[in-house]
Amino acid sequence: MADQNDSKIVQELDTDDEIQSQRREKMEVDNNGDATSSAQQQHKEEEEKKHVYDPEVYSCLLQPIASDSDLRYVGIRRFLLFRKANSGVHQRFDWRCNGKGYVAYRNFINRPRNWENLLLQSHTSTPNQSGRWIASPAPLSLLFEAESYHSSRNLGGSNNARTSFSSSTSDYERYDRPRKKAEPAYSFVGMHCIFDQCKFAVTVLKFGHMSSDLLAYGAADGSLTVCSVSESPSVTKQLLGHSKDVTDFDFTTNNQYIASTSLDKTVRVWDISRGLCIRVIYGVSSQWCIRFHPVNNNFLSVGNSSKEINVYNFSTGRLINKQVVDDEVTAMDHDHTGQLLFCGDAQGCIYTIRMDSRSGLLSRVHRNRTGSKRKSLVTVVQYRTFSLLARGPVLLTCTQDGSLAFFSVALEVQGYLTLRCSLKLTPRVHRIQASFCPLLSLEKGEYIVAGSEDSNVYFYDLTRPRHTCVNKLQGHSSSVIGITWNSGENFLASSDSSGTVIVWKRAKTS
Repeated sequence: MADQNDSKIVQELDTDDEIQSQRREKMEVDNNGDATSSAQQQHKEEEEKKHVYDPEVYSCLLQPIASDSDLRYVGIRRFLLFRKANSGVHQRFDWRCNGKGYVAYRNFINRPRNWENLLLQSHTSTPNQSGRWIASPAPLSLLFEAESYHSSRNLGGSNNARTSFSSSTSDYERYDRPRKKAEPAYSFVGMHCIFDQCKFAVTVLKFGHMSSDLLAYGAADGSLTVCSVSESPSVTKQLLGHSKDVTDFDFTTNNQYIASTSLDKTVRVWDISRGLCIRVIYGVSSQWCIRFHPVNNNFLSVGNSSKEINVYNFSTGRLINKQVVDDEVTAMDHDHTGQLLFCGDAQGCIYTIRMDSRSGLLSRVHRNRTGSKRKSLVTVVQYRTFSLLARGPVLLTCTQDGSLAFFSVALEVQGYLTLRCSLKLTPRVHRIQASFCPLLSLEKGEYIVAGSEDSNVYFYDLTRPRHTCVNKLQGHSSSVIGITWNSGENFLASSDSSGTVIVWKRAKTS
């Protein structure tokens, strides 16, 4: 009996061991199944992520189709955009997952071959002169460019797309292109001459058309001074007649006459050789800006505080036509053909006006916002026939809050503006001006020169995303307001709020 009991106990123990081993095997199988399922789920999630495309890539695909558009062109463009998205979205997604954005990815793939050896120490930036830069947009479709004035979208770019850079090291700085040294072509040998006869702020100054030595400047006391900056600089004429600040003036093509505007609500035409005012046009509000038509000098365009752009007959002084905009017209400039007129208002908007060179008829075409986030008065609108950045005509604007905007001009689409880049400087108290610098060569950057409240003249390179200031001139004792180049591009004139005008002589370069 004892042996039978012992055998039963052994059998029971063996059965328990078998049950436990079966349980272990089942748990192992369950664990393996869970691991397999988790791996499959992870693989599935990765596959789904590969098919998640960047919504910014398809922004162009959502554009409405105009009634007169070519459907075949639209279909081909969308097909190419889709293929481009498939080829690049995975790499951009990897960069975004690693904490880097598309800007860093773009600069990494555009880096030079020896970028590690060419990285230079960045220059110290000018105090309170921090730069902002945005990428040049891709070539726009005809549907995108031909949107009419009535659209409320800012097609040139939005503030959200603009990237702000600080002085600390970033991913952009690591993969940025090598920094250029200070541009030697914008070095100056010193002051050529100084005019300090005026005791009031010099608000505007210009050189004559295709003239290297004829200079004129207007002051806050209403006076206009005509000077010669030749080997023996001298004041040739003093034009007196305005009772308040001279806001703007312009030369005729032959430099025989000057037309000026003032806060005293008048437009005056001056004969330079005789030093006399030959015509006065009275207005009902302050006159801010004035331009002669580049082809037909008998047309005189004037912007005023009544939100009007008036075209006058230079010979008779009669009003030919006018165009009303949304706010005070504070700055303007013509294109080289005379068919387009670009105007800036007190709210920071830029208007493209089509002008008939024969009849002087005006018609508003487009309206754009400047690079400023806030509404600020436009102080400068300057057109240029060619630029290195845009490979075509461009427009420079400056607002009183210190925002410089650089637009490309599509002449084939009635002067449509596309924002290329912008630069944020310190806000200004005065109506400080800026200007394009002479075009040096096709290999060098795009430079502008601007005055400042700290009595210095600064040079900026718009092709640099950081540390854009490349040179500065020191010599004024107060805020620098006016800036202008002569036609020979060897003299730069600047004026300040204390009435001093300095003509700087540029160094000769090979």
